This record gives sequence, C-alpha cells and structure tokens, in this order.
Amino acid sequence: MFVTHVFSLPVPLQATCIMAANVTVVELGFLQESESWRLLSPQFPSKAGGRPAWLGEAGVPGPEALQCGVCGKPLAFLLQVYAPCTGSFHRTVFLFCCRDPKCHQVAENRCFKVFRNQLPRKNTTYSYGPPPDSPPCDGENSTRFQLKCGLRLCRVCGCLGPKSCSKCHKVNFCSKLHQVMDWKLQHKQLCSEEFDVNSVEVPDHKFLFPEYELVTEPEELVSDTNPVEEYNLAAGMDVEICPTEVTLPNIESFIDDLSLDESELSAMAKHETEEEKFFNKFKKRISTEPEQVMPQLLNHLKVDSLQESIDWGILVVYTCSSNCIAETQYAEEFLWKQDVPADTI
Repeated sequence: MFVTHVFSLPVPLQATCIMAANVTVVELGFLQESESWRLLSPQFPSKAGGRPAWLGEAGVPGPEALQCGVCGKPLAFLLQVYAPCTGSFHRTVFLFCCRDPKCHQVAENRCFKVFRNQLPRKNTTYSYGPPPDSPPCDGENSTRFQLKCGLRLCRVCGCLGPKSCSKCHKVNFCSKLHQVMDWKLQHKQLCSEEFDVNSVEVPDHKFLFPEYELVTEPEELVSDTNPVEEYNLAAGMDVEICPTEVTLPNIESFIDDLSLDESELSAMAKHETEEEKFFNKFKKRISTEPEQVMPQLLNHLKVDSLQESIDWGILVVYTCSSNCIAETQYAEEFLWKQDVPADTI
C-alpha cells in the first residue's frame, strides 16, 4: 500500500553544455505498513519512524552526537535509507531530528543530524548470504535493547544507552530526560531485582514517530519532449536548440560531437548572465547524488498541523562521494534544509 512520496535519489547519467540535457534516473520512496521483523537490522531495512535499525555495531553515535544543536535534547530517529553503492556492499544513511517544534525555525538545520555507515559483505555481524525471507524464531521478533556486541540501547529511543537504572541495572537510557520519561510511565512500578525486562512490553513514550517500511521504485518518465527541450524548459531558458535530434540511445554521440572540455565549460560559466549562472549551479548539482526528503512525510509522522509543528520544504542530504571512514564508525554528513516559502503558509 503506497501512501506518499518521501524522497528521491537523482542519479545523473549524462550532462552536456547549456544546450544539452540532464538525463536522470530517480528512485521514489513510499511508506507502507510492514511486519515488524522486516524492519530489524538483519533485514537491512529502509524505514521511517520507530527506533533505528543500526547497521554496524562499531562506532554507534553516542548521546552527545545525537543532541539537538538548538535545545540540547535527544534527537528522535526520523528515517534510514539502505543505499548500497560501488565499493560499499552494505551502506545505510540515518537521519535524526528534534521533536521540539520551537527548534525548527527558518534557516535552522542544527535540529537535524545525518550519519552514514557501511560494511563489507564479509563482516562479523551479518551473514555473507542474503537475509532470510521469513520471520525469525520465536522471541527474536520483539524489540531488543542490546546489540550482539553487548552495547545497550536506550529503552525510549533505541540509541546508545550508557546510563542504567541505579536500582535494577536492567534498563538503559541515553539521557536523564529519557530515564525520567520511562520511570514515570512504567519503570517505577516494575523496578526490582526480579524484573525481567524482556517479558514486559515497552510502553508508548510519545517520543517515537510512527513506524513504516520505506520502499522504492523508479520514477516513470512519460514525455513527448526530447531531453534538450525538457532541460531548457525546466531552466526557463530561451535558447536555440541544436538541430541534432537528441534521444536517449544517441545522447552519448551527441555529447562527443560537442567536443567541449571542462575548461571550456568553466569559461562559459564565468559570464554573468542569468542563463549561465543557472548552468553553473546545474553543473554542481549533477555532480552529487543527494537524498531528498519531501514534506509529505510529515503528515504520516503525525506532526503536520496548522499550529506550531516540525516543518520543512525539502531536506537534502549530501554524503561523501568516496564513501570513506564509515566501516568502523558512523560518519556525520551534511544536511541542507529548504524552508517552506512564506507565501504558502
């Protein structure tokens, strides 16, 4: 059941000079309800809401790394995208955000954090083969707050939990704030040496976002316009189109015929006309492959309202093109937020 457009992954195939086309393959993400076992780490899920399904167990970000840069409170897990690429057999990007609407102000992105983690196919955590396409054994489908390596997770948010209950030492938390939250809601009545943490259902702390599986499929492009015309129309340009017909099968030969190298393209970009300024930005844009999180997601996370609420126009995540330093740690990446235009509020 596909319910909303969540993000897109532009993957540039070819690009030429100002007269040429930007041909992209775009993956669209949709939210759907799913069995809980499919959202666990061994399934390498893409998902939104709930607790993070950590990929690697080394270098999991601690509470200090997952604090809001505005208010200092713990961030909530927003979504993760399993996105393998050349040189990274397992690769997941994690996005967190603050739950306090007051932190989501115009031109403020410190209330978000992005991390990337990856693993080789042969690793000490997961099987070399594909994950099983059936539920795990009884008892392995419930929420777990301890990684295989022994690290314990916060009972509220599922992030690293270095703090434990001083009485029973059986539950862990990322912060005093989450410990107090769980104490008032449940743990005060259950805390004892005989307390079996795995036999008690975790209460709803009203902190996590609703959980969905995030599935992707290629965007269908239906157009009678050739790629050159589409690019010029999108750019708002009044540029004479090259008489050569450009279609997907012959675009490579068309590019070769242009015989423009990078220095010539850069020289063109030095002219300060509006058209060439746009092209300069266009070159920079196609050199990356960002994940984009669209605002439709907010409605399904139950935070979209006319009053004060979490809000954004588009979230764009940029990750290291070399996919470096992320097999023994979670590498922090860059997020750019486009705000909602004032005239649409």
